[in-house]
Amino acid sequence: MITDPEILRQLMSQGSLLPKEEMLEVARKKGNLYIGIPREISFQERRVALVPETVAVLVANGHRVKVETKAGEGANFVDRDYSEAGAEICYDHKDIFECDIIFKVAPPSESEVEMMKGNQTLISALQISIQPKKILQNLMDKKITAIAWDYIRDESGVFPVVRTLGEIAGTTSMLVAGQLLSSFSEGKGIMLGGVAGVQPTEVVVIGAGTVGEYAVRAALGLGASVKVFDNSISRLRRLQNDLGTRVYTSVIQPKVLAKALMRCDVAIGALRAPLGRTPCIVTEEMVQQMKEGSVVVDVSIDQGGCFETSRVTNHDHPTYSEHGVIHYCVPNIASRVSRTASFALSNIFSPILIDMGEKGGCEVLIANNTGFRGGVYIYKGILTSEVLGKVFDLKYKEIDWLIMGGK
Repeated sequence: MITDPEILRQLMSQGSLLPKEEMLEVARKKGNLYIGIPREISFQERRVALVPETVAVLVANGHRVKVETKAGEGANFVDRDYSEAGAEICYDHKDIFECDIIFKVAPPSESEVEMMKGNQTLISALQISIQPKKILQNLMDKKITAIAWDYIRDESGVFPVVRTLGEIAGTTSMLVAGQLLSSFSEGKGIMLGGVAGVQPTEVVVIGAGTVGEYAVRAALGLGASVKVFDNSISRLRRLQNDLGTRVYTSVIQPKVLAKALMRCDVAIGALRAPLGRTPCIVTEEMVQQMKEGSVVVDVSIDQGGCFETSRVTNHDHPTYSEHGVIHYCVPNIASRVSRTASFALSNIFSPILIDMGEKGGCEVLIANNTGFRGGVYIYKGILTSEVLGKVFDLKYKEIDWLIMGGK
């Protein structure tokens, strides 16, 4: 404590002891989101965009969530789960599309776009191969901001939704193969894996991406013998490093691949194409040479498939036999484990939606978050996707230019 009068006079003359203004932080204005979760009407789509736990977090943060009745039924969530989480249950499909933000799993149908009032935000998957031009034009006419969740990047530059659904598809494909090998599924009656004194199941995985990696992890965990094929040496090397163990890897050479397929019990097609159809790697002749009762799971079937003998099936009739080989070619394999997939999607979007509210809305988040901005393919009615512009011969503009105020 200062007691010397001379020092006190000096301090007072300098203004050190005069009362000063308190500097308070000016908080950013928050936005209250109005989110609608419709019931999916796409064929055999059983996932739901947000689970009740995520809805409860959003409502606790002051946001309004409207859920269509039976929207979570396919993932074993009932309306009561959502109402207890604070959501409003809506009994009219049309009312959901009055919300400011429409959040769904599958791309919207033409009838759903017609129900939208305009100047809204749509968050869903974007399936370029089946996206009708008319739906895009209707979204543009209604001044919609459309965001493809499979093109959103996280802070590390990874596509989190693609990565997560790839993990689910890869693991589930191996579980499906194990089931199809059993005697009661008209399989060879062998166990996927290995036990002491019995030769392990031989598995061939074509593709060393996320789907392939998790198929390999599941197979190795069960004790199977695994061979991995891919045209990218860097992906094969990354796979070896990520697994932490040595597995057989090879670039895709027809003779080597054909020899591996002749000996295998399970073949997983896990190749992905950046755009367009997946390259057809396995010819019908290669399939003919495979062992009778062996199993093919073509996860790439949503892009055309990498087996020449693959044709699209569904969850009601998932398999068929071709040249004595059981084929499983269901494109939406994640709907087989819809509850797990729904939780995975919600875990990704919960922090994104909270951040959107904290920043003041979707438009502000697009401007400030480059990863989220990467998912935008229509911004306020203006097409911003170069790929869609070239595919459908539509005019497009760079999203960064629009954010900066371009017209």
